[in-house]
Amino acid sequence: MKVAVLAPVAWRTPPRHYGPWEQVASNIAEGLIKKGIEVTLFATGDSITDGKLDAVCEKGYEEDRTQDAKVLECLHISNLMEKADQFDLIHNNFDFLPLTYSGLIKTPLITTIHGFSSPKIIPVYKKYNDKGYYVSISNSDRSPELEYLSTVYNGLDIRDFTFIEQPEDYLLYFGRIHPDKGTAEAIEIAKKSRRKLLIAGIIQDEGYYKNKVEPFIDNEHVIYVGHAGPDKRKELLGKAVALLHPISFNEPFGMSVAEAMLCGTPVIAFNRGSMPELIKDKQTGFLVNTVDEAVEAVNQLSSINRKDCYNWASASFSCDKMVDDYYQLYQQILAS
Repeated sequence: MKVAVLAPVAWRTPPRHYGPWEQVASNIAEGLIKKGIEVTLFATGDSITDGKLDAVCEKGYEEDRTQDAKVLECLHISNLMEKADQFDLIHNNFDFLPLTYSGLIKTPLITTIHGFSSPKIIPVYKKYNDKGYYVSISNSDRSPELEYLSTVYNGLDIRDFTFIEQPEDYLLYFGRIHPDKGTAEAIEIAKKSRRKLLIAGIIQDEGYYKNKVEPFIDNEHVIYVGHAGPDKRKELLGKAVALLHPISFNEPFGMSVAEAMLCGTPVIAFNRGSMPELIKDKQTGFLVNTVDEAVEAVNQLSSINRKDCYNWASASFSCDKMVDDYYQLYQQILAS
C-alpha cells in the first residue's frame, strides 16, 4: 500500500512548538511507516519523517512571513494532486481545499476534519459527501449535513510523555493565548483558589494578552513562560497538579488535555465540545461550567488518582490506536 499524507504548511511537520494539525499528520505518517506501509509526507522541506518527504517550500508560512499563505497552499496541494496516481490512497489533513481536486483524480481521498473554522466552509464538504471519506476527531465535532466514515481520536506517541506520580504545587494553562482558550479565566481560577499558575503558549491575540493577561503576570503567582517545545511541554504538563482548560468554544479535540493526562495530570475543563469524550469526570479530571465550579474542583484534586489519568489516556489517545483505526479505514475504502 502506498499512502500520501498531506500535512498543512503553516508550520514544520512535526511542529517545533505550536501546530496541532501538523503534529497529528506526523503521528499518522510515522505510525504507518512503522507498520511497513510506504508513506510519502507532503509537508514543508524542513519537516522530519522516516518516509519520503515531498515539499514545495523549505519553511512554513508562519515561520517565514515573506511567503504568501494562499499561494503556498495552492502550490503545495496541487503538487500532490498532480502525483495522485502514484498512490493507492491520499490522507488529507489539510481542511477543505484539497477536496476541490477530488473529482479530477481517481485515487481515494480520506479527510480528517480537524474542526470547522466557520460554518461557511461546510458547503465544500457537502459537495463531496458522496465522493470523499470523512473522519471526525470527536463525536461532538460533527456537522449533521455531512456523512462520516468514522470517528478517530487524535493519537499521541506515549513515549513522548513521562508519568509523574508526585507533582509540584502549581496549576498550568497550556495553549494559545486567545479568548477561545480562556487564559483570563484560568488566571481567575488560580487567584480564587490561591494557587500558583504557569501560563505556556503562543500569543495569538495581542490585544487580549495586553488587556486580560499581562496585567496579572507578577512572576510570582502568575508566570508566563512563553511557548514550550516538546521537552519543556513534557516537564510543565507532568509537574502540574492540574491543567486548567476553561474554553469558551466547542473545541473539536484538545491535544493538551490528552497530553496532560498522559503525564498523569488531571484536567479541569469547561464542559464544552469534545471535553466529555476526553475527560472521565471525577476520575481523570473535572467537567465544570463556571469559574467557581473550577475553583471547587481545584480543592478536590486529591481525590484523583494520577495513574488513572495515565491509563485512560494511553488506552484512548495513543498514536498506535489512532494508526490502527486509520489503517482499518484504509482497508475498508480500498476494498470498496
